[in-house]
Amino acid sequence: MARDLDQTVFVAGHRGMVGSAIVRHLQKLGYRNILTASREELDLLDQAQVQAYFKAHAIDQVYLAAAKVGGIQANNTYPADFIYQNLMIEANIIHAAHLADVDKLLFLGSSCIYPKHAEQPMREEALLTGTLEPTNEPYAIAKIAGIKLCESYNRQFGRDYRSVMPTNLYGPHDNFHPQNSHVIPALLRRFHEAKQQGEKEVVVWGSGTPMREFLHVDDMAAASVHVMELDDSIYQANTSPMLSHINVGTGVDCTIRELAETVQRVIGFEGELTFDASKPDGTPRKLMDVSRLKALGWEASITLEEGLDDAYGWFIENQDRFRG
Repeated sequence: MARDLDQTVFVAGHRGMVGSAIVRHLQKLGYRNILTASREELDLLDQAQVQAYFKAHAIDQVYLAAAKVGGIQANNTYPADFIYQNLMIEANIIHAAHLADVDKLLFLGSSCIYPKHAEQPMREEALLTGTLEPTNEPYAIAKIAGIKLCESYNRQFGRDYRSVMPTNLYGPHDNFHPQNSHVIPALLRRFHEAKQQGEKEVVVWGSGTPMREFLHVDDMAAASVHVMELDDSIYQANTSPMLSHINVGTGVDCTIRELAETVQRVIGFEGELTFDASKPDGTPRKLMDVSRLKALGWEASITLEEGLDDAYGWFIENQDRFRG
């Protein structure tokens, strides 16, 4: 669609890693009316509040990046929180957008929607073809519901609500908590602290052989805006009413060993890197098939080393908030 920089664009979840990146990208493109609301200003779990907010603002587009997220431990410990809060957030926003006659919405999901043993690389068609990974099944089911909400409002009301499914994301505003972070922020912090403390060795859990795909959050933001702005005829030609979501990733993966070696190089840690093969490896491989996104004219541009350097720089500038 033609870009109208005067449209009012609501970014739900603007303080998170993805939401903040979308705001930065929209600002870079020149959008003048970007609408955000803090949790204190708008409780996304409150249906009445959300509907009142949409009624009070003439919103043209919605980026639904708000979500309750966490690692394996958090998902295992608080499964009810993860399924309830994510279902409520997406249902409240999508329905309120419809009631307010907002025709354009982009829902951000997760690669965990695919079956645990999905064929690699994972294609969009793999959705609902097998059993989910048990450790984050409640979260995954909520994200699948978000996709189906978008599809259902499109089918019943003729809306243009789209969904994108990112691979593993990293970058500014990531979670660097020592216990609850994902692999990239965990490695960046571990190597940084080892360098600062003069340690001679960094031990990484597992054999180092599993393969993972990583996407810098600024690339994710660019892809999200690209998909949102696609002409309807182009988007429809590459999706279907019952298969409307699009994978977002690099289409390239690396071993955990290669990732750790790149982090070591970025940080400049000169000690030894070793792997504890007695620790679990997890799934051998998780790679997204991004051929549909490429057909729609977008590819990732930030290399892993460039992205890690950027993420590390942000961590250095903000490390006080992650102490303890």
